[in-house]
Amino acid sequence: MRPWDAAAAAAGGGRRMLGLLLLLLLLPPPSSTTFPLRSRPTESPDMIPPRVTVNLDEAPEERWLPSLQRFDQDTLRAILRNVIQHRIPEWFNVFMKEFVDHLQGSLLEPFVREIRGICNALNLSFVDGMLINMIYESSMLCTSILVQDANGHIYHGRNLDFVSGTGLRNITVDVQFIKNGQIAYTGTTFIGYVGLWTGQSPYKFTVTGNQRQKDQWQKNATETLFKTHYPPGWFIRKTLEEAKDYKDAVRRLSNQPLITNVYCIVGGINAWEGVVISRNRTDPVDFWLLNPKGEWFLVQINCDHWVKCPRTTEFRKIPASKAFNEAGPENINLYKLYEILSLCPILSDITVYTTVMSAANPDEYMTRVRTPSKLCV
Repeated sequence: MRPWDAAAAAAGGGRRMLGLLLLLLLLPPPSSTTFPLRSRPTESPDMIPPRVTVNLDEAPEERWLPSLQRFDQDTLRAILRNVIQHRIPEWFNVFMKEFVDHLQGSLLEPFVREIRGICNALNLSFVDGMLINMIYESSMLCTSILVQDANGHIYHGRNLDFVSGTGLRNITVDVQFIKNGQIAYTGTTFIGYVGLWTGQSPYKFTVTGNQRQKDQWQKNATETLFKTHYPPGWFIRKTLEEAKDYKDAVRRLSNQPLITNVYCIVGGINAWEGVVISRNRTDPVDFWLLNPKGEWFLVQINCDHWVKCPRTTEFRKIPASKAFNEAGPENINLYKLYEILSLCPILSDITVYTTVMSAANPDEYMTRVRTPSKLCV
């Protein structure tokens, strides 16, 4: 039995309007939590998230309905509305409802139709559905890791952190996206959100996205008032569906205009196929590559790797790098990667889930919902 299986068993198993929305949402979420730089195992009863299926051959409005039926509808509505209340002022919600027709005309298919189908099934307004999706596009605090073992095998892992994310642990799912009767790609997300920040295209590539801290978020958001750019999570999903291989995925994720800055972390199936793409809204600003000259692992947090990061951000990177250097490439596998992602303070009280994966072995894709019982103090 794998380490995470044992832990789980023990635990019980729109152009203008879109731009206006991002003006509000692109501020980094507040957090007063700080952590020490030492690392130690964190006690965390891990839970296996539901695995659901989205059939891409069905109409977009119908795709998520079987997944929604896995959850109590009243509880699901309450969780989603609670996320909105914690992030969106009531006046803005009212404002959005007045301009919903304009918003719908500026959004990208098939995502808008999927959101409408979810909202209809849950008796939520379309505005609430859009707010949920935009909140998740602006609030991801993450640790993403690419690492290569001594045999040239690429592993990819991530912790996804979300401030006020307690309820999200109850609606985290692994999704198998089916096309023509086959698994086209797999991802981890929250019910109600149609994008992906974590995913795998079998035998092709893996990808995660991290929020990139910004200095001029007002300017970046204002410029989206007159342009149709993709939300990062939506485009990551589109890339998983359409990219032919690792190189194609890197090209797509580098060049597509997005509504906000982001780190795109991509792993392949061959030796040294691993890169962190640091993105502005329109262009890549840096490519950080796995390479045989010493960088056999990359730890990407929410800070540019070439600058000195604030202590409140760096606390995740330092213990991860130390753990990899102590282990060495000859001792790296998915188990070790999961173990390192479970070290305090890499794993924290706001970590919602951990995923480890390898595109060369897609059946090993694994997510555990984390509920740390002891904080790093």
